[in-house]
Amino acid sequence: MTDLAAILGTLNRPRLLVGAARKGLGLYRRDRDLVRILPQETRPGRAGHALLAAEARLEETRKAGDATYSITRHIELLTALLAESTLAPRAA
Repeated sequence: MTDLAAILGTLNRPRLLVGAARKGLGLYRRDRDLVRILPQETRPGRAGHALLAAEARLEETRKAGDATYSITRHIELLTALLAESTLAPRAA
């Protein structure tokens, strides 16, 4: 499996979006937030990749200018991704 932190390092997202996600890290609680964001997958090794796939779909929606795009959801996903990338090495 590819390292989640390395994948996150290659993502090219707007600074404001990433900055907002970083601010949310202090408030992120895995037991509460991950279940709400991604109810189907909460195992540490798998949650990161499921979040990555969900974020990629949302990024495509953003780039397309689709009216269904939710910046709040995008920030939640990016915050969870950043948090999971720090948890992944400990879970392995």
